[in-house]
Amino acid sequence: MRIDLHTLSSVSDGTESPAALMATARAAGLDVVALTDHDTTAGWGLAEAARPPGLTVVPGMEMSCRWFPTDGRRPVSVHLLAYLFDPAHRGLAAERIRLRDERVGRAERIVAALVSGGHPLSWEEILAAREGGVVGRPHVARALVDVGAVESVDHAFATLLHPTSPYYVAKADTDVLQGIALVRAAGGVPVFAHGLATKRGRVVGDEAIAAMAGAGLLGLEVDHPDHRDDERAHLRGVAADLGLFTTGSSDYHGMNKETTIGACLTAPDQFELLLAAGTGAAPYRD
Repeated sequence: MRIDLHTLSSVSDGTESPAALMATARAAGLDVVALTDHDTTAGWGLAEAARPPGLTVVPGMEMSCRWFPTDGRRPVSVHLLAYLFDPAHRGLAAERIRLRDERVGRAERIVAALVSGGHPLSWEEILAAREGGVVGRPHVARALVDVGAVESVDHAFATLLHPTSPYYVAKADTDVLQGIALVRAAGGVPVFAHGLATKRGRVVGDEAIAAMAGAGLLGLEVDHPDHRDDERAHLRGVAADLGLFTTGSSDYHGMNKETTIGACLTAPDQFELLLAAGTGAAPYRD
């Protein structure tokens, strides 16, 4: 079985509609694909309606979170993948709305800073080009490509939109321990996404992952395009020590990233552990 548990559509910051994403998954020979848009479940129904026969679709979400170090250092941005949760759970639904509002406000502040810095962007044009999704940094990155300020979306994230850039604006993400608790309360399965992707910036240490496991974390995304071989090996050891299952995923964003769907995959036995843990929603399948 070919199982990819981390993809995003135009409902958030991917470039393909949920329906087109389902077609891409089928064309790539996937047996299972998870839809994990940022902080929203708006694509679930669209994906279910467009699901090709024989393709299993796992409803999920990528939740914007932060780890707050106990030694007083500044928080670290982390992402939490949440699968098979009840979308009607009041606490998690309210937090999704807050995160989406925060994401839009942050993007607007970044654009204002870039305009002040001499980059000819238009917030109104970015909003109009968002394809129905919640606007975020990838939409700003595409606009920077369009005006010739950067060579590609990846270049934008490595320069003007990088956390070290003077134009970067942080957003008030969910405390990851609170996020894990909310996902579990909604019957969902929380998995720590690309936890050692040092190429993206600061990462948390093993103590933080242990604290997440103590709060109810169930899995680690190990095989990811942004993880080096040594980082993957380290995470496998951490998962074994903490009794967590492991996943593999492409983090596919369509044309926003060079990574192809199915670039990294989840082992079938680990997928079965994920399925057994989720009680809030069911996969869409034949």
